[in-house]
Amino acid sequence: MLAFSSISTRKGAWILISASVLFALYCIPWPTLIAVPNSFFSEWLLDDWSWFAMMIPIIGWYGLSLNWMDRHSRWPN
Repeated sequence: MLAFSSISTRKGAWILISASVLFALYCIPWPTLIAVPNSFFSEWLLDDWSWFAMMIPIIGWYGLSLNWMDRHSRWPN
């Protein structure tokens, strides 16, 4: 329940997990994997793996928490 303490619906939990997955995809250091031309958008891309590495355990924690909430029927009615 701690991971979703301020989220009261299962749909809200899925929105949080989806947003975390999208942010993790953004955190992949794309300039090191593919050739990104110098443009306005290249300034917004990250160039190290630290944020991506932090997002993977967070997404796992949210997934395990969602599974626990479902198994123990802890969603408010």
